[in-house]
Amino acid sequence: MSEERTKLEIIAPSVEEAVEKGLKDLGLTEDDVDIEVLDEGKKGLLGLGIRQARVALKIKSSKDLPQQPLKAAPEPSSSEETEEFDESESDDEEDAEAISIARETINIILEKMHVDAEVSIRLGESDSGRVKPVLIDIEGRDLSFLIGRKAETIDALQYITGLIVGRELGRWVPLQIDVQHYRQRREDEVRKLARRIADQVVSTGRAQTLEPMPPNERRIVHIELRQNPRVETSSSGEEPRRKVTIRPLD
Repeated sequence: MSEERTKLEIIAPSVEEAVEKGLKDLGLTEDDVDIEVLDEGKKGLLGLGIRQARVALKIKSSKDLPQQPLKAAPEPSSSEETEEFDESESDDEEDAEAISIARETINIILEKMHVDAEVSIRLGESDSGRVKPVLIDIEGRDLSFLIGRKAETIDALQYITGLIVGRELGRWVPLQIDVQHYRQRREDEVRKLARRIADQVVSTGRAQTLEPMPPNERRIVHIELRQNPRVETSSSGEEPRRKVTIRPLD
């Protein structure tokens, strides 16, 4: 992950206390972060010349973090990939609780990162009566660093926020973070790419495999081409190198 990844600096009387405080603030374990000691501090003599310890906790990228808090989704049998969803329906009280915890969590994380931004949270549309996703929109000036190279930072921020929210709720909820409408712009780009490659596949009669994509972008390709009677789509490979292949239909 790039140097722009989520980073939290903590000051405390000792290195151990600083690490413990930082992990508590983030709701994570030592396995979830890289720890860098910036200053071991100084005890001083007779209480004089005391200097507190300072450490930096860098949240690991989603591909490095342990996945146990999330339930693994079964591999779809059809060409369309599906997201993970809790099958139980959420009521108004659960929705309000999810929004409240998500708001508190993202505000704390942004505050720790010294990010000045406006946050809005809403519920998205449920998929066939399943749990409604929590959608977090972050707006502000010069927030491109929150997106990062190839969306590494925004994906890590989303992953960590989802972990914390799920832990606080005691259940998993789908959660998506967008920064300055990046995901919407990216979705439009992926849809255009899918249509363009599909046209090439039809004209040449040859299958084409796209570059590796995260699950949400692969799903966009599948959905975009689902109604195209001239092509079919499928996914292959292992994460994070899983790819979509578009084939012509006879």
